[in-house]
This record gives sequence, structure tokens and C-alpha cells, in this order.
Amino acid sequence: MTDDLDTLSVNTIRGLCMDAVQRAESGHPGTPMGMAPVAYTLWQRFLRYDPRDPIWPNRDRFVLSEGHASTLLWSLLYLTGVHAVDPDYEVLGRPAVTMEDLKSFRQLDSRCPGHPEYRWTSGVETTTGPLGQGVATSVGMALAGRWLGAEYNREDFPLFDFDVYALAGDGCMMEGIASEAASLAGHQRLSNLCWIYDSNRITIEGHTDIAFTEDVAARFLAYGWNVTTVADANDLDAVARAFHDFRAESERPTLVLVHSHIGYGSPVEDSPKAHGSPLGPDGVRAAKRFLGLPEDEEFWVPDSVRERFAAGMGTRGAELRAAWEKRFEEYRAAWPAEAGELERMQRRELPDGWDRALPEFPPDPKGLATRESSGRVLNALARNIPWLLGGSADLAPSTKTRLTFDGAGDLQPEEPGGRNLHFGVREHAAAAVANGMALTKLRPYWSGFLIFSDYAKGAIRLSALMELPVVHIFTHDSIGVGEDGPTHQPVEQLAGLRAMPGLLVFRPADAGEVTETWRHVAALRHEPAALVLSRQALPTLDRSRLGAASGVARGAYVLADAPSGEPQVILLATGSEVSLALSARDELVSEGIGARVVSMPCWELFDRQPQSYRDEVLPPSVTARVGIEQASTFGWDRYVGDRGALVGMHTFGASAPLKQLLGKFGFTAQRVAETARGLLAAGREAAP
Repeated sequence: MTDDLDTLSVNTIRGLCMDAVQRAESGHPGTPMGMAPVAYTLWQRFLRYDPRDPIWPNRDRFVLSEGHASTLLWSLLYLTGVHAVDPDYEVLGRPAVTMEDLKSFRQLDSRCPGHPEYRWTSGVETTTGPLGQGVATSVGMALAGRWLGAEYNREDFPLFDFDVYALAGDGCMMEGIASEAASLAGHQRLSNLCWIYDSNRITIEGHTDIAFTEDVAARFLAYGWNVTTVADANDLDAVARAFHDFRAESERPTLVLVHSHIGYGSPVEDSPKAHGSPLGPDGVRAAKRFLGLPEDEEFWVPDSVRERFAAGMGTRGAELRAAWEKRFEEYRAAWPAEAGELERMQRRELPDGWDRALPEFPPDPKGLATRESSGRVLNALARNIPWLLGGSADLAPSTKTRLTFDGAGDLQPEEPGGRNLHFGVREHAAAAVANGMALTKLRPYWSGFLIFSDYAKGAIRLSALMELPVVHIFTHDSIGVGEDGPTHQPVEQLAGLRAMPGLLVFRPADAGEVTETWRHVAALRHEPAALVLSRQALPTLDRSRLGAASGVARGAYVLADAPSGEPQVILLATGSEVSLALSARDELVSEGIGARVVSMPCWELFDRQPQSYRDEVLPPSVTARVGIEQASTFGWDRYVGDRGALVGMHTFGASAPLKQLLGKFGFTAQRVAETARGLLAAGREAAP
């Protein structure tokens, strides 16, 4: 039953949202005003969440996928008194959101930015804003929750049974990533997942009927979802019945389709004008008058509203968390090894001996593809790290990412503890689902062809923005794809990934560098990595006469030096082109030219090294430098300098066997050596 205090609580949320947007003179007031009753009902009556410990492992998750409505979340975090958490996962004795934060909404250093940002404001489960990303990420959270239960729950110890709620709008429903994720969730029968669809039928350009007239409920029924409808967002009893319906569902994810009124109570209710602009002083006063709030008082919060939240969500959450912690201590006594794993997982630490028995690869001129060696290393790591799991966008036989050891299994509705996840042909959703799994503290990876990293770029960017240790594995890394032609031959993708702040991009040269790449990547706690691997076999280098592969940890290293140790020219390369550089070096050295080869598997790590190390690898006095990579040359200039040269791709590729392509585009030892000679000759001519 709805009482006057419920109504006052809902309208207090609306008032805070209006005031925050109005003071900022920027933001989206309409959606928070329309969906305040739904959010209030969920948080006050259903969400299993303790504001005093917002990282309690078995808490329910709330994802605001329509992130433009961020004031709704900021108001809830403030009113419920959610505590702040530091980067070391320690709960602090201060609120995550203060009144001053609300008053400085969208301003520099406020804990209330324009869209929810993970790791910036405690209580934010994932960064949202790009529409559809939040709901797609929530699928990963729900999958991870079910996996944790299958792996760690024991009879009488149900440690993990949390639910995941995601609030989405019309824009989320239009985005393709949401469709990909919803289809996967339906297949996986994620009954712990509830999407709340705010159907206010308004977008920036106008009413949705100008572009969006499909039957969303029918679509989700076809995906295999349970669908329930709330005719009026203001009917708190109907909203509660919908959430009860979700909780009673044990076989399917649930879509709660809510018909709401954007800008409810304002002069621009149900209008596009309520979407992305402040209501204006007169509009705010009119809305407050309609809602029964003090018209001329900003950020008004009666004590009774905070007391209502404390007595509801606060008391319920504290009791649930305390009971869980007591159960976990009992679990620890009965299952100490498993409890230890869970504690390491929550701190993003690895088990003892996680890198034991990593494969070693002897020198071999024929070698093997780096996708192949990566698959072997991945399997060795996954045996030692029980919460390392993932899959591919329907390409595991090609990306070599299947876990093949006994007991790995397939993660399916009938086997929720499997380690191999089939994402289907859904690159964008695969990356977002991996983000959701990482947010739940698993160590996920997903894979695909490098050319299709473009399809996943939005979610990859968010893994970097959120500092999540997701491993994005990309194979078929160059024109080496051969006959598949330019549609499948990546050119500009490496440059695009390297341009992304916070993403480590590795392109290893051989199996030895692959092992060292994985050794570094597995230990990451707050950084995602992209592994860019070859389809074709690459020679396994003889490290007894070349630089050690452990140089990968520094991003770039001297692989082969000039015989005298005083290079006249430096050949810089990544991946498959490193062997090409070594062949060109041999040709130059035979002519008495002192040539050094530098392998550069990870630019980002090299750029972090002290200047002294970088100068040691690339002496400033040696200006004759040749960069070699079967990709766009964009970005290489900072390593080769104004007097250097580049052997790279300046066009798209072509459909032909690999050897013909290498000749056509100049990736031969003769071309590289010729380029080096030209630089040396030009240098001599320029000398006084």
C-alpha cells in the first residue's frame, strides 16, 4: 500500500533531480522525474543492498543504463546514505554523495558527474552513458553471479544468489548492443536478471514514433524473456507486483515494461522539452507546486524521508549483509580453500603459483602462429586461476581460446559453472558482457578477429575508462589473413586501439613473447589489455643469441644489436614483422652496416619507462630508423623521428595469397634493407 510518506519520498527525489539540473543549467530532468516512483520502490522494498557496505559481494546490483538520468542515482545514493569506498576496497566513514556534491552536479570534481562513472562515485556499479552499454554489462554481472553460485555455493551455504536490475530507456532498446545482449541473456536463461524498460516514448528529436514503432514486449518474448507491464509508473503497488513477478521467475530473465511520463508534474510533461534541458525557474516552481513541495526552497529533504530509507533499505540491507558475513565465516571453517579464493578474487589478487608450468617454446624456424601459442599459455593459466574464463564471438576454433583441460566445460544454462562461454556472433555484447563479469571480480576474456574490434570499440573503451582487467584477444592481425581480402584485413585497427587511454596493446613477435605477454597481463588489476595475434606461423626465436623475451615487460627491448654494439641504423618492428626485421638486419650486417633490431610488443609500456631506458634502446644520436608494421603507420613517427622511414600500410589490403601480398605491399627483407641504406645515404649527404 502506498502511504503519504511514500509519496513524499518519491517527490523529494524528483525535487532533488530538478534542482540539481537547474543549478547546473545542464542535464536531463525529465527521466528522473518520470521514473522516481519505480526507483524508489525498487530501492526501498526490494534491493538487497547495505548502504554502509556498497561492495558486499552478494549485494543486488542496480545499473542505470539510461545514464543521462544520473541525478536519479545521485539522489538515491544521497538519501540512502551510501558510504564511500577507496581504491583499495576499504569502506570509508563518509558518504559517497554529499549535499554539496548534489549542488555541484556536473561541475569539476563533484561526485555527481553528468553520467555515472565507476571508480569515481561509490555505489555506481558500472559506467554508463552510451546507451545500451549498461544493460549489456548487466548480462555479464548476472552471468558472473550465476557462475559464482555454481562454483562456490555448497549445501547449507548459499553464498551467491544476488539479482541484477538495469534501468533502460527507449534509446537503450534501439541500440544494437542491447539486442545482442538480450538475445544472449534469453539463451542463458538468466532468471537473476531484470531489465526495467522506461517507456516514456520521447527522445531528443521528438516522440519515438518518428523512428521506433516496434512491439518491444513481443521482441523480448521471442528472446525467451518473461515480460510484465506496468501501465503507470506512479502506481507503486503495480510496480511492486512486477518485481514480485520477477522474483518468482526461475527460468527466464524478466523485462518490466513501465509506461512513464517524462517530466512528470512539470509544464513540459510528455514533451521532448523535458528530456535534455533544465525546466527553468518557472518550470521548477510549477512542478514543485503540482507535487506539493515548497516552491521556493532548493534541495529540500525532510528528515522523515531519510528516516524512511534508513528503516527500509538500510535496516534490511544491514541484516542481510550481517547474516551473509556470519555464513561466510562458517563457510571459511568448512571450505577454507574456496573461501581463500573468494577473498583473493574480491581483491583482484591471483592464487599462489598462478604462473607455474607456463609452456616454454624451443627455437623453431618454422614456429607457430601466436594465436596458437597464446591458446596454450591461456590453458595453462586457466588451470591455475579458477576464476579465469571466457570465450569468443563464435570464433574459438580460429582464435584458439577454448579451454580444453578436463573439467573446463561450457557455460550454459545446464552447466552454469562452465569455463567456456559462447558469445555467439555478438562482438559488441561480448566485450560488454566481459566488462560485467570483471565488475563482479571474475577475470574474463573474449576474442574475435582484429578487424571486428571495430564492432566492440565502445565496450573496449569502457573497460579502459573503468580500469577493468578485461583481456580482449584479437587474432588475424594483418594482411596475413591473405585471400579473405581487405574486408578482413585490419589496417587502422592497431592505431585506433593504441590511441585509447588506459588500454595496453600487445603484438608479440613469437611464442616466447606470447608467454611473457600473458605473464604481464594476468597480473593486471586495473588495466585492460588487447592481445593482437597472428593467423600465420611465426618463427620461434633463439633467445640464446637474441634478447630475452622478458623484455616484453618493458614494452620494447633490443632483440639483436649491431656486432660492435654501436648501431648505425635501428629497425623497429612488432609481431610478424620482427622476423622480417631480423632478416633485413642480417643482410645489412653482411654489408658491414651496424643494424640493431628493436622488438616493440607494447608501445604503452615502453612509453612508461624511464627516459634513460628509452634512450638506451633508441639512442637519440641514431636518427636512421625504420619502423616496420603491417598496419597503418599512424603513430610511428614518435619512434622513428623526422629522419626515419616507415614500411607500413597506406591503403587497404587485397585478396591474394600471403606471399603475393607481402611482395605487393613491400614487406620483404630486401625492401627494409633498401630503406635503411637510403636513410644512411641521406644522412651522409646531409652531413657537413
